[in-house]
Amino acid sequence: MTDLEYRTIPEAHLDRALDLHYLVFLGKNCEDEVRKLHREILERCDRIGAYEGGELVGLLAAHRLDLSVPGSELPCAGVTFVSVAPTHRRRGVLSGMLAELWRRCAADGQPLAALWVSETGIYGRFGFEPATRSYTVEIDADTPLELRITPDGRPLRLVSPQDAPSVIGARHSAARTERAGRVARDDFWWRTHILPDEDEENDDFSPPRVVTIGDPGQPPAGYVIYRTLTDDEGRGTVHLRELEAESPAVAAALWRYVASIDLADKVRAWGRPLDDPLLRFAADRDRARVTQEFPALWLRLVDVAAALQGRTWSAPVDLVLDVTDDGLPDNAGRYRVTVGAGGRAEVSPTDAPADLTFDVRELAACYLGDQGAGELVRAGLVREHTAGAARAWDTAARTELLPHTTDEF
Repeated sequence: MTDLEYRTIPEAHLDRALDLHYLVFLGKNCEDEVRKLHREILERCDRIGAYEGGELVGLLAAHRLDLSVPGSELPCAGVTFVSVAPTHRRRGVLSGMLAELWRRCAADGQPLAALWVSETGIYGRFGFEPATRSYTVEIDADTPLELRITPDGRPLRLVSPQDAPSVIGARHSAARTERAGRVARDDFWWRTHILPDEDEENDDFSPPRVVTIGDPGQPPAGYVIYRTLTDDEGRGTVHLRELEAESPAVAAALWRYVASIDLADKVRAWGRPLDDPLLRFAADRDRARVTQEFPALWLRLVDVAAALQGRTWSAPVDLVLDVTDDGLPDNAGRYRVTVGAGGRAEVSPTDAPADLTFDVRELAACYLGDQGAGELVRAGLVREHTAGAARAWDTAARTELLPHTTDEF
């Protein structure tokens, strides 16, 4: 068997990389505009190729992201475009590309890696685990949406997608400080991932619509991004992409707006946070139904110590963690995690007896505050050696709002 070589994919090979990706996922090449977009994205990513001789048989790309974590943000490798030629499956190609990525993360100071998965059975064995979860919510919009709180009365304004990043960018940035799991966006990210003219999954969708709320001349207090779709029988659906609001009253005004758009009888909001206030202030929960709950962002702690030190904590704690990590042996071992009154952790190697034993997967699940260690102890996935240790961890790791990820990549 010919040895595989893992190296950077040069720009001269980007068309070969896209051809491989389309072979694996789509079965045919994309239209010119979509291919151009994918090429633009790959140009800005770190690119790892698996080569057999001169043939490209594997592709892994990684965005250089800044991911919000509790109280801060950390560099994160956003894994995407993962493709292995069907002729080279089960030959360790993905393992080799990820091993190369871990080396690059260490060299570049990226303690985290993240991805969205198409096959959930694959990535757990590489140390990834869901760190945020989301709902899909559907609203019956045949009649006005009744609410238990008074919506904000400030005016609404339609904003062009081209102008939207400069208008709503600050509101999105503020939301990142409130919730972990959010990606920082530049103009390129807004254009390619949030507000492209055509929806990549369904070209029957309308262009994106952006509506803000707030006083004229002042920064928006909130915004909503959506597209619309009309079926063959003339029924319209509003597909909500994003809704951000500085207060429950602002959120109520935006939900009331999308539920009252003429000719639409349904709102479908994919990827809402599990603690979305809509589910509390909707007067009739039968009209605002949760139709799906799903794991969203999958996280991998590439450098456990740096990740634990890089977030803030909600309460003092002093625990010894025994971490197992088959994929990155340098992560494995015991760490003393000491958090003082300032909320910052000191993390150091120790030979002291462990209070909790985590595999790196479960540590990722708990890291942003989505899962509790106590829940994982009860599931048999985390071992508690000292009574009350899981409760102490959960108190320290708690966040006011659940982590939530809105950006697919």
